[in-house]
Amino acid sequence: MGKLQEKVCLVTGGSRGIGAGIVKCFVEEGATVYFTYRSSATKANELMESLAALPGKVTSFASDASDFREAEDAVTKVVEEAGRLDVLVNNAGITDDTLILRMSEEQWDRVIHANLKSVFNLTKHSLRPMLKNRSGSIINISSVVGVFGNAGQANYAASKAGILGFTKSIAKEVGSRSIRCNAIVPGYIETEMTESLDEAVKESFLQNIPLKRMGSSDEVAQMAAFLASDNASYVTGQVLSVCGGINM
Repeated sequence: MGKLQEKVCLVTGGSRGIGAGIVKCFVEEGATVYFTYRSSATKANELMESLAALPGKVTSFASDASDFREAEDAVTKVVEEAGRLDVLVNNAGITDDTLILRMSEEQWDRVIHANLKSVFNLTKHSLRPMLKNRSGSIINISSVVGVFGNAGQANYAASKAGILGFTKSIAKEVGSRSIRCNAIVPGYIETEMTESLDEAVKESFLQNIPLKRMGSSDEVAQMAAFLASDNASYVTGQVLSVCGGINM
């Protein structure tokens, strides 16, 4: 029996990258998983097909996590179909990199809206069914850039740093109702985004990683599965790094 057997989970931005890794891991652990995507319907369908033989159940649907009403509708859909919501993974996010002197107000607003407001939206709407059941696990995906900063990513770093403060605050607000809230800080993870990086850039990253390799989405997913499970019943308000010991 998987450690997420009978858990109902919602993962935002689950069609690719780290999100897809989390969806796969959760389904392998026996969960009933709903995941959202904003535009990549083809990849979402391909992922669902690849998971069809696994122990858990998986459903995908289009939803913009940064839209307050669409976030509410997403949570409502899960609760109406599955009867409850046990785990929320706030993973949806974007980048729009440039130096601050070149960054437009639109670039700033778009990244903060997509990466940080989305976490507020889904958390706010998910807390109602979790409070009703007096249990739940909220897992927010941040980034090492939110801890260390990075030139050319002031908007992204600010959004990911904001997630950490938000996580700690929510943990304090709802801990008395047995609802946990934690953040995962991935380092440089092999995804479609990093595949396009120049080899010289990748090599410069590796120089700062004691383990001398990039991580995998599965390694982040395993941490998420732990936090989602009852094995982490006394873990809340924590920031857990999956970064190979990176020192930026």
